[in-house]
Amino acid sequence: MSTFVLFCLLSLFFGVAFPAFLAPITTDLPSKKYMLRIYLKTPPQPANLLLDISASFSTLVYCSHSHYSSFGSTSCKLRSASPGPVCSSDSLSMPVTDGRNPGQLGEIPGFIFACGKRSLRKGLVKGAAGLAGLGRSNLSIPAQVSSFSSENLVFALCLSGSPSAPGVAFFGSGGPYYFLPEIDLSKFLNYTPLLSDPAGSGSTVINYSNPSNEYFIGLTAIKVNGKAVKFNQTLLSIDEKGFGGTKLSTVTPYTSLHSTIYRALTEAFVNESAALNLTITQPVKPFNVCYNADEVMSTRIGPAVPTVDFVLQDDDVIWRIFGWNSMFRIFRDGVDLYCLGFLDGGPNPRSSIVIGGHQMDDNLLQFDLQSNRLGFSSSLLVHGTMCANFNFTTNNNLR
Repeated sequence: MSTFVLFCLLSLFFGVAFPAFLAPITTDLPSKKYMLRIYLKTPPQPANLLLDISASFSTLVYCSHSHYSSFGSTSCKLRSASPGPVCSSDSLSMPVTDGRNPGQLGEIPGFIFACGKRSLRKGLVKGAAGLAGLGRSNLSIPAQVSSFSSENLVFALCLSGSPSAPGVAFFGSGGPYYFLPEIDLSKFLNYTPLLSDPAGSGSTVINYSNPSNEYFIGLTAIKVNGKAVKFNQTLLSIDEKGFGGTKLSTVTPYTSLHSTIYRALTEAFVNESAALNLTITQPVKPFNVCYNADEVMSTRIGPAVPTVDFVLQDDDVIWRIFGWNSMFRIFRDGVDLYCLGFLDGGPNPRSSIVIGGHQMDDNLLQFDLQSNRLGFSSSLLVHGTMCANFNFTTNNNLR
């Protein structure tokens, strides 16, 4: 019997809280996508998986043939979805954590992956061994961790805006989340309901076959420097066919908006920037609004530009986006610009707003599927820390 399994049994007997798991999150700079670092097989072997919070299950490019099975089989523990992809059952390990440091590796035996074809690599970033699915599914990493540990179905992401230092993901813990210098970020969370796509099941956790595995939140307005941006508000609601609304995506580098929302937002942003004596210059693709960097003042929360507010269920619940997350710096070939990091998503996108990775950087996001809500911190720079400030020094007393 492994020490980890023994600890689980003792924890149940003595009432000790089961430890959460964590995994570092690194950024692939060329693609502006994220990779989750976990361990596979026995003995554990490190692997990087492309992080996708919309994927209903995790996929490996190479699976062990000895563990192949059908997604409709009993061993895959699925109630539906047959026929479907081939799956593999193997061990997944991650460090346990008390919210301050990583501990020793904890093993989750019998973890279920989909087995992808080698052509899957074309959609992955360099160095990724597969896809880490964190969507609303009973085969996602959070769901399988919760099933194994009997902990609440909750996970948190802190994506790092640093080009070199990693961020972190927590699984099975509602906090605390300590970041240097000894700041518990769970105390700074505001909450908004997680919404369901009417085209899906409407349930909190869905089966693999259900298409509604994405995370939606209910934006009610957008403000620039506290002033409401005017556009067709019905675009913020999800219709009966699943069109409209606001979803979160870690594989979308920059927030994209329906064309009419994008035009209204950029017009408001340019007008408010003019009041700061900022003048737009020749943009660099894929962006349309850029400023010479030497004309933009720097602050501890990024470039000094107008704030963008995502207003949620009421005016008191605001996801505020400062310059660190609204602007993207381009410094190459003699060009030094700050560009507005929002993109035109076209006139007919399925989701009117897709909040992308750049706007999530250095924000703590807690996905609580037990309470069906999203906790969000807004910029951690306001609190004197960032996602790169988690202390990855191993505490060997955590088992």
